[in-house]
Amino acid sequence: MNKTSRGKNKLFLKTPASWWKNMWREALPSGNGTIGAAVYGAVKEETILLNHKDLWHGGRKDPLPDVGHTLAETRRLMREGKYLEASWNLTNAVKESGYATRLASKLPLGDIRLTMSCSQAFRHYMRSVDMETGEVTVRWEDAGAAFERKLFVSRTDDAIVYEIGCEGGAAEGEFRLSLHKTDRVPPADEYVALEESVRVEAEGPYLFYSATSDEGTDFGAVMRIVSFGGSLESGNGAVRFAGAPKVLAIAKVFVKSEREKEWARLRRELEHMDTTYERLLAAHAAEHRRLFRSAALDLCGGEDDRSNEELLLAAYDGEAPTNLVEKMWAYGRYLFISGTAADGMPLGMYGLWPGDYRLVWCHNMANENVQMMYWHAPVGGLSELMPALVRYYDSMMDDFRDNARKLYGCRGIYIPAGSTPGIGVPNQIVPVIMNWTGAAGWLARHYYDYYLYTGDRGFLTEKALPFMKEVAQFYEDFIELDEKGLIRYYPSVSPENTPENFMPTDGRPLAHPMPTTINATMDLAILKELLTHLIEGSREADLYAEDIGKWEDMLKRIPPYQVNGDGALREWMHPSFDDRYEHRHLSHIYPVFPGQEFTGESEPEWFRAAETAVKKRVIGAQSGWSLAHMASIYARLGDGNKALECLDMLARSCLLNNFFTLHNDWRNMGICMNMPEAPVQLDAAMGWVNAVQEMLLYVSPSLVKLLPAVPDKWSKGEFAGLRFCTGTVSLSWDKTAGTFRARLTAGRYTCITVKLPEWFNNYTLTREGDGVSVVPSPVGKGCYELKMKAGESQLIAASK
Repeated sequence: MNKTSRGKNKLFLKTPASWWKNMWREALPSGNGTIGAAVYGAVKEETILLNHKDLWHGGRKDPLPDVGHTLAETRRLMREGKYLEASWNLTNAVKESGYATRLASKLPLGDIRLTMSCSQAFRHYMRSVDMETGEVTVRWEDAGAAFERKLFVSRTDDAIVYEIGCEGGAAEGEFRLSLHKTDRVPPADEYVALEESVRVEAEGPYLFYSATSDEGTDFGAVMRIVSFGGSLESGNGAVRFAGAPKVLAIAKVFVKSEREKEWARLRRELEHMDTTYERLLAAHAAEHRRLFRSAALDLCGGEDDRSNEELLLAAYDGEAPTNLVEKMWAYGRYLFISGTAADGMPLGMYGLWPGDYRLVWCHNMANENVQMMYWHAPVGGLSELMPALVRYYDSMMDDFRDNARKLYGCRGIYIPAGSTPGIGVPNQIVPVIMNWTGAAGWLARHYYDYYLYTGDRGFLTEKALPFMKEVAQFYEDFIELDEKGLIRYYPSVSPENTPENFMPTDGRPLAHPMPTTINATMDLAILKELLTHLIEGSREADLYAEDIGKWEDMLKRIPPYQVNGDGALREWMHPSFDDRYEHRHLSHIYPVFPGQEFTGESEPEWFRAAETAVKKRVIGAQSGWSLAHMASIYARLGDGNKALECLDMLARSCLLNNFFTLHNDWRNMGICMNMPEAPVQLDAAMGWVNAVQEMLLYVSPSLVKLLPAVPDKWSKGEFAGLRFCTGTVSLSWDKTAGTFRARLTAGRYTCITVKLPEWFNNYTLTREGDGVSVVPSPVGKGCYELKMKAGESQLIAASK
């Protein structure tokens, strides 16, 4: 797994950012989890868009009105069949109070703007990002001279490091720091206010920039320019260089402070920094590589140095090249480790690279998108970055408790689907959001996964179980029992779908006509999962013994899933609501994915019903992220060819040249829903990572399947460092040669069932440790019960 191919972990583009406006969408990103830098532009002018995790603006948080009394009225209306009226009951009560909370949006910190002189027309232009180091490079030739610009965001020095080099000539140009410009015409009032607050100064080799946010604090940057040869001069808000074979610029940023104090502090820090680009990069890259190399994948078995554009052209021809699939897996991981940190913010839809001031869906959305960002992390060896998600939601628990009491009259917590830092109260005041109560339960899965993969008992007892108990308290107060003693869960929403028999018959394009139902399959699946994990974790930690019996009784009262006349798993378990297949969300498949309630081995009939339900979904109604979600579902169903087909479609419809994923195809080619904005949504990139991993490895606390859904196209490959809950797997296979080799290594005590692929016969099992025990499992053919102590391994091999 130590290939050093020129293109193995690099993205190459032969064209500059080419959108007429919003060129930041095609930028090449770098980041250290706190600061993001997005490089775009071209030879003569280049822009480095800067962002900081803590810089937001435009939010408003109103006191939430106490409308908990509406729940009884909503339920009465629903029992009377007045579903549309019931759907708006809570929402209207909140609206009529004058409540006007508004989520914040990411606020771009500013731009580094570089202008350079050109002698003749450029030749041999190329830009790239090295995912191993986080370094963005732009190269070209002009008048016999070779130019190279390089940039990375340092993890060790918390700075943007930017170097210009020239062989066979000298560089000439100028640097500026500025407010990031908007392409909106006319600009919003908030942008005009920001513009008026900007202050820029140039003094010797230093540039100083600041602006004032709507909360009254300053943000900005200081940059030091070092010329190795040639000359420097400053004035009129710029630093100009000339006759230089090499120029280095280092910038540091600040947020939520006072400009004069921060300018002085950052100048002192820059004065004492090393100015050797190679040493700065080496220090940063050591930590970046540790994260990036926590897992490795090779599906190609050969070299492929095609540019992004060439790979996309091949995808448009019908199938995404395997090299593109592999690079997207690596790139999603790169974006994740560059865009978030354990002590930072969760990775957002735009990562650390948003380039405007009121972007579409810039918030954290927990009815799919936040969760998709983190599905891949445990198996991919990136659990250490998951605390950002926990810290973010833990910081707003008082809001969530207030929500539960004032909206529904319940104890525990209610997490609204959308949130931004410090704004954990409802904000999207529409029924499809207000009446959905599943966010907290779904997020609880991520809390519990972090415990399962790290074995951190302190986290289990101090964070995961207390959070899960508060989620359960809400359910205890919220649920009702029907005449059979089974749970009736209402209001209930299957994000963000409306039952077919409540859709307008006149073709009106309404987004969510009537989403409020009874017993949505997803709501009950989340409830079942939460209670199961809560009981299991409480027994493991010897906590909440007095509550376990109550939770077990709730589990028994969850009604069984249902199958419709098409043989598909029903999306709503109440007879008043008909399945609607023309929708992007796949919420009702939760028991199969992302949940793990049953497998094909344990419940084959439910697997078939889930598969039918997925195949009934209309492709033209999908989005970028839903195609990634669908790919993961097909992998769970054991159908690698269909999983890969979903990624093929995503590549053809929702990838930009820089491999940023979009919500939808702005070209309207018929693969997915049509929406002119086509916002960047990096959840699809994370979903891609997960789908690939699901094809290679299925992991639950008790069962590990090796190569459960490998597409026919992947006849050979290898991976290293993927995780099961208590250890790691390295594996290689070659169907043509008939070879297979896997090593499972325990990080701590391991007791699992391992299922081997059916492609091979006569497996050889070799124990590597005195405590290793492996015996055939009653689960089925090719299954073994494996026990290992920490540090021990089991080698499994096969050949013709």
